[in-house]
Amino acid sequence: MRLIIIIACLIFFAAPLTVRAQDATQSAASQKVDCVSDDIACLLLLLKDTTADIEEVRWKDQTYRELAKLLTKKHESEEAIKLISLIENPDTKAMTIRGIGMAAAESDYDPDTRETIFIMLRDEAEDIEHEPSYAIALTYIAMAQAFAGDDEGAMDTASDMENDALRNKAYGESAEIQAERGDIDAAMASIAAIDSDAFRNKAYRIVSKIFADRDQFDNALASAMAIENSYQRSQSLLYLLARQISPEEVTVVGND
Repeated sequence: MRLIIIIACLIFFAAPLTVRAQDATQSAASQKVDCVSDDIACLLLLLKDTTADIEEVRWKDQTYRELAKLLTKKHESEEAIKLISLIENPDTKAMTIRGIGMAAAESDYDPDTRETIFIMLRDEAEDIEHEPSYAIALTYIAMAQAFAGDDEGAMDTASDMENDALRNKAYGESAEIQAERGDIDAAMASIAAIDSDAFRNKAYRIVSKIFADRDQFDNALASAMAIENSYQRSQSLLYLLARQISPEEVTVVGND
C-alpha cells in the first residue's frame, strides 16, 4: 500500500514538470517560427541565434562568415564585425574580413562610413595570431579598399605587411582591381611599390591583359612596355595584338 502511495505521489508531482517541459519546448519552437518570410531583420536575428547552436565548429564559422556578408549589405556593418570574434578558425576570420570589406565596397556606404569599416576590420585583423591568416586578412582589406576606390588606404594597408612576398602580392592584387575599374594611374602606382622584379613583371603582364580584355588598348600597351623581362613583354604584346587582329585565338595566346 505504501509503495502505491509513493508511486502516486511521484506521478502527481512529475506531471507539472512534464507540462512545463512541454510548454518550454513549444515556446522554443514558437520562437523559431515567429518571423514572417519578408521580415529580413527578424530572419537575420533568427539565423544568428540558430548559428550559435551549431555544434560543428567549421560549419558554425562558415555560417557566421556568410551572415556577416548579408549584415554588411543590409548596412549593419557593426553587427557583422562583431561576428568575427565568434569565429574560431583564423583562415575563416580572414575570409570573413574579406567578405565584409568587399560587401562594404560594393554597397552604397558613404566614404566616411566605409573608411570606418576598414579601420574596424584592421583592428579585428590585429587580433589574428596566426601569421599567414593575419597577412591574408590584410591583403583582403587592401583589396576591398582598392575596390572601393580608396587607393591611398589600400597602399597604406599593404605597406604595413612585413612578409615581402605577401606584401608584393597585396600590391599586385590591388593593381588588378584598379585595372578592372580602368584606372591605369592607380594600377601603375601599386605595381611600382612592388620591390621584386619577378613580382612586378608578373603584375604588369596581368594588368596589361585586363586592359586588353576590356579593349583599353592604350593602357594595355603602356602596361606591357613597363615589363622589363623581354619574354614576358613579348607575350603581353602578342596578347594585345591577338585581341585586335584575331580575337578568336586570344584564349590560346599569352596565357603560359
